[in-house]
Amino acid sequence: MGLCKCPKRKVTNLFCFEHRVNVCEHCLVSNHNKCIVQSYLQWLQDSDYNPNCTLCNNSLAAQDTVRLICYDVFHWACLNNLASRLPLHTAPAGYQCPTCQGPVFPPTNMASPVADVLKEQLSSVNWARAGLGLPLIEEPVQVLDETASNDVTDYADWSTFDSQEQSNMYPSHSYTSSAPSNYISPPQQGDIGGPHKNGDPNMQEHSMINFTTGTAGDTITIHTASSPRKVYDTRDGGHSSVTQIDFDDDKYRRRPALSWFAQILKNRTGGKRSSLSWKQRVFMLLLVGVLGFFTLIIIMAKLGRASAGSDPNLDPLLNPNIRVGKN
Repeated sequence: MGLCKCPKRKVTNLFCFEHRVNVCEHCLVSNHNKCIVQSYLQWLQDSDYNPNCTLCNNSLAAQDTVRLICYDVFHWACLNNLASRLPLHTAPAGYQCPTCQGPVFPPTNMASPVADVLKEQLSSVNWARAGLGLPLIEEPVQVLDETASNDVTDYADWSTFDSQEQSNMYPSHSYTSSAPSNYISPPQQGDIGGPHKNGDPNMQEHSMINFTTGTAGDTITIHTASSPRKVYDTRDGGHSSVTQIDFDDDKYRRRPALSWFAQILKNRTGGKRSSLSWKQRVFMLLLVGVLGFFTLIIIMAKLGRASAGSDPNLDPLLNPNIRVGKN
């Protein structure tokens, strides 16, 4: 950390490698716009620096420069040419610093003199205006003037000229408009099992252009259009019928308390069941038999105890042979 010598006397950790003084961002954009400026800790680790542009290896003082938010400085023309070679659909994060791979565009909520100067400089080109969210500007389009001598000609018989040109370019093959006697027409599209329209108006048919050579009778077929692929739903019908689609309008609606239980029953009864093997069937029968046997014993024991409690023959007070004395 150090104190800048400007009248603002701001505490800063930026250090100018060329002038060897602490600088704030206000002095950086006004007096040190072409200097190598990094943190003071980096200066303590390595005081060597390269005063040339890393893109063209020329002196930074020779041309206009641009400083990114990572404080790396380049020639504006070099950075503009590098970014202009990227595709037009490149995302803003795809524009990176050539030295440290940091972002070229400053964040929208960043308020600093370096970021303000960088935004003002980037807003002059279309590739940067798209990344900053600004409307594009119209660039002048250079239209090449066509000379009238290219359109003026006094040649009349063009058919003879075309035939002579084709014979000179292709001496061994000549394209004819009519097929030879032994020519077999190619099968129709519906006969070879190709894609059909199936009543779809958006489906395009194959249009074929056939050329035949006079020497070997070969056929050259050029497909000028292809049918769009049809996407089929390969999901299981039973699975899709029980699947509940959660629409946006029904997302926050209050549901019954036992709706999850009904959904479980629907999933168990609606899906396809695989057949059990004979071992599984025997095991299930034994399990059901054991459970039924123990259930029967418990029920009979309950009924036996209830009948014994209400039986008058088992009441000791009604037995004449038993006498109970009074105290």
